[in-house]
Formats: sequence, structure tokens, C-alpha cells
Amino acid sequence: MSEFNEFDQQGSVPNRETGSIISHAFEMYKGVFGYGVVAMIIYMLGGYIIQLVTGFNSSSMMEDVDFSGDYNYWATPGLPLYMTFSGLFGLLLSPLYVGLIYIVNKYNTKNPIEFSDLFIGYRQNFVNILLYSFLSGLIYAVAAMLCFLPLIFVYPLLLIGYPILLFENASATDALTKSFNIAKENYGTFLLTGILGMLISVAGVVLCGVGIILTAPFMMIVMYSTYCAFLGKPRQIMFKN
Repeated sequence: MSEFNEFDQQGSVPNRETGSIISHAFEMYKGVFGYGVVAMIIYMLGGYIIQLVTGFNSSSMMEDVDFSGDYNYWATPGLPLYMTFSGLFGLLLSPLYVGLIYIVNKYNTKNPIEFSDLFIGYRQNFVNILLYSFLSGLIYAVAAMLCFLPLIFVYPLLLIGYPILLFENASATDALTKSFNIAKENYGTFLLTGILGMLISVAGVVLCGVGIILTAPFMMIVMYSTYCAFLGKPRQIMFKN
């Protein structure tokens, strides 16, 4: 059975305000961005392979889109199959995001980082990470179907779910509940932090398409910094086989 030892180390903690959290996230990301890039490359390669397998071509679809509202997206060749495989791949990739959060904490607490740390989510609390990803994805999908605006307001409520899963070894439902309750009591800060973090994460698309590889993982760091601000610096977790 997996066993974990935890011990206190030095490390910085931001104040409970958006500016401090984002600044803290920037400082953390400067030290671990290489691992974030690796995670994004894995994600993009997987997406490319899925497109090849399903025959779906996103570029071609954008060229054929009829903005009059009569265009049937689901009639696009390969799209239904692509969405299915892409959803499953995204679900299976969620432990990788947890691994990035783990690496950030090791960096913050001045502990040596190993490349295998990126994959700790596949060894620790794996089932709950997948279940949480599925449930949170379902919540986001429902919010998005109502209108895009509700998604913006729902997203901050689950902002610290992944760190709770990792550092507290929580169940998926406990992580959802705890993240919701803490965010609800500090909603203004969580909302602004979530919006700014997301804008920075997607900035790579605006500045340069491939730049998304560099900026997208920043949101995971924002989750970690927000967790530190409201729940304190987590004790470093060391994995043992």
C-alpha cells in the first residue's frame, strides 16, 4: 500500500487577496514552468493523435463554419468520436495537473524535484482525482450550456479542489464540498483570482498560438497559491513505495 510521510519545510504563503496570490503564483511558476511545458506538450500531442485517429480536422471545421446559425457542428466528420476520445483523454490527464501542483509545493518548500514527481497523481488518490475531474467537468458543462457567463461564476467555487485532493488525500466529494464552502465565504477574491488566472493562462493564444504551451499551466499554480493563502502552506508529501 502507498504510504506518505509529511514534514514541515520553509516556504512562502501569499496574503488572502488577489494581487498577492497572483504574484505568488508568478514566482512559483518561474521555477517550475519547464514541467508545465512538458504537461502541455503531452496534452497537445494526445489531442493531435486523437485527431488523426478519428479523422476530425479542427482547422477544416473552422473554415466550413456558417456563422448564420444553420451550421450543424455534429455533422462534421469525426467530431462525435473526437469529442468522446478527447473527453476520456482529458480525464486521464487530470492526475498530471495534480503532479504539477505537487512539484510547485516541492519548489516552494525548497525540496529537490524529480521528473517522476509529475506523475504522482497516478500513484496517489488516483481514483478520486478521476472522479473529481469527471464531476467538476460535468458541473462546468452544465454551467456552459446554460450560458457562458454562469461558467465564469461557477469556476471559482472549485478552484482549490485539486490541491485538496493531493495534500489532504480527500475524496472527490469532500474536495468538491470543501472547495465550494471556502470559495463561497471568500467569493470576491476567488472570482477575481480565477478570472485573472484564466486570462493569463489563455494569453498564449492571443500573443502567439503556440505560446499557450507556456501560459496554460499557470492556472494550476494559481490553484496552489490560492490553497496556500486560505488553508496555509501544505506540509511536503514524500511518496514511498
